[in-house]
Amino acid sequence: MAAPLAVVYHDEMLEHQPPGLQPEMRDYHSRQLRARLGELVASQIWLHPERPERLSSLVEHVHEIDDGSLLWLTPERADETTVRRAHTGGHMQRLDKLRGRKRMLSIDSTAVSPGSVDAAFRAAGAVCTAVDAVFDGRAATAFALVRPPGHHANAAHYQGFCLINNVAVAARHAMAVHGVERVLIVDWDVHHGNGTASIFEDDPDVLFFDVHRGAPCYPGSGALEDVGRGRARGTNLNVPLPAQTGDLAVLEAFDRILIPAARRFQPGLILVSAGFDGTREHLACKFSTELFAHLTDRVQRLAAELCDGRLAMALEGGYHLEPMREGLAHGLRMLGNPGCELPPLQRSRIGLPAVREAADALAERSPLLRD
Repeated sequence: MAAPLAVVYHDEMLEHQPPGLQPEMRDYHSRQLRARLGELVASQIWLHPERPERLSSLVEHVHEIDDGSLLWLTPERADETTVRRAHTGGHMQRLDKLRGRKRMLSIDSTAVSPGSVDAAFRAAGAVCTAVDAVFDGRAATAFALVRPPGHHANAAHYQGFCLINNVAVAARHAMAVHGVERVLIVDWDVHHGNGTASIFEDDPDVLFFDVHRGAPCYPGSGALEDVGRGRARGTNLNVPLPAQTGDLAVLEAFDRILIPAARRFQPGLILVSAGFDGTREHLACKFSTELFAHLTDRVQRLAAELCDGRLAMALEGGYHLEPMREGLAHGLRMLGNPGCELPPLQRSRIGLPAVREAADALAERSPLLRD
């Protein structure tokens, strides 16, 4: 009998310990970052936000709330063949050269430590394990607690704390290993999943839906006009949100854009890039932690309706520990107890006009949203 929910995790992912701006860091990128941050780091050490505690704290909390019903799975590292389904050979070579090194990689503060590359392959393997679990009957749904995150990494390069695009690798794994014809990827991280969008921008068999804080918020991409290319035109659906957007606007985006598009697309699997960085502490939007229960409920119901419940989720962003813990707990409660009572939401209407504008614009640009 399948467990209601599998949680996929491995301690190796804590070995990704990217340097911040410690005094010994003197490479080109750290010098550039110091120049950009100026007084923020002039008198103190700047610690990297993508630190191990953001994952270890979540794992500790999930153990605390586990009533014995969770199935804990230990993943293998993804092998090169699996990762190359979403990444170029050049990118693989670049990662191999970084194995065992400590350095800043870019002025957006992507960085590696000696254990980072192996941790990234383990994270990609964890999301593939989550997919395997929902296909082989071990679990009804699965959540991969992973780092480094993945959705900013494109096929040929790292970016935005991300080395390997975990969800993209898992989508291609589902197609290659489990024969899935179409995959829906939902990204609710507050930053646009530009890497995922670029990997699938010309793939009509992947529907990518992304609700995010719009430009100039990092990475500045994800405009309404970016709907995919060629035969994939209309399968890349972006919903950029204004500052201070609250819960109601995000649910409106799901109800007016995601759900009807998904029903027409008919995926065989739903993957979620689950970031918990939309709360007020993260200074981009004002999602409540309770919102993540509602979003999880929406995608869980979609999976039950469209693809025999096959749903796998992967951790993306989130850098303030307490709202991350609360948001994840709300989501896991829904996954483990489908249909349970939803918590109340904030009633702010900020962002609703932008979502309605997006719905109208996308209805003109995507066949998936035309009557």
